[in-house]
Amino acid sequence: MMLDRRMMVMGGGLAMTVGCSVAPGPPAPVSTGRPQRIVSLNPCLDVILVRVADRAQIAALSHYARQDYGSTIADIARTLPFTHETAEEVIALRPDLVMTGRFSSLAMRNALDRLTIPTALFDVPETVAASLEQVQEVARLVGHPERGEALVAEIQAALAAAAPASGTRPVSALVFMPGGFASGPGTLMDEMMTRIGLTNAASRYGLQRTMNVPLEMVVADPPDILLSGEAYPGAPSRAERVMQHPALARVAGDMQRAVFPERLLFCGGPVLIQTAAALSRARDAALANQVGARQA
Repeated sequence: MMLDRRMMVMGGGLAMTVGCSVAPGPPAPVSTGRPQRIVSLNPCLDVILVRVADRAQIAALSHYARQDYGSTIADIARTLPFTHETAEEVIALRPDLVMTGRFSSLAMRNALDRLTIPTALFDVPETVAASLEQVQEVARLVGHPERGEALVAEIQAALAAAAPASGTRPVSALVFMPGGFASGPGTLMDEMMTRIGLTNAASRYGLQRTMNVPLEMVVADPPDILLSGEAYPGAPSRAERVMQHPALARVAGDMQRAVFPERLLFCGGPVLIQTAAALSRARDAALANQVGARQA
């Protein structure tokens, strides 16, 4: 699984501060003033790119974008060219803009720099605001700033729709990531949970940023709801295996469980629309379960 690399790319599942720099290179075609052969080497940038660029502008996406369990755009990505992030592949595509993260291969970035291929480097946003800024920056770079503004408005509307009603009691929750990790304070996931009316149990376990969660902590102090990824045929996630651990049976009556698709853990931008909906469904189910328990 590519979690270690993606954790660097997405900051523990859902993160990125925009900091984009474009290296000197040949100007964009005069006819449009926009780059016409864009290569993205980052799965989170892929997700934004397909929403704000013309299809004809996209020379290639990352190979991660084609994977069902890790990408929200797999169907679209499989209809577009892709690379495995080698310098040879990228150079052969003759890009006039390469978009990648600061954790990408240094050898790749050096090769692009030697050939003066314009390269936009992005950090990992750790807040919703930074993620929205990244959407705007990608749209500006590809020459469609109006599409970026429209996408930002769509994301903001989804966040507003998923927000809890006034007076709703916060629900404690833990989003259990592959490898047994969870995101604590200072991450995009933590902010999303707060916005949706969920209290992140990772904070009371003493987690900082993204860390491993000992199962003993969950058993000793269970959250109202434990969310984990989907299991895939032949390759169930470690988070899913842990969810089946016998120790959790001891707190089954105190803790509700729900599925949180792993593809929603990795990126911000337009993925926040689905993330907000999934978290709000889990919140509402937990609240309904609590009401039912009190009435029983």
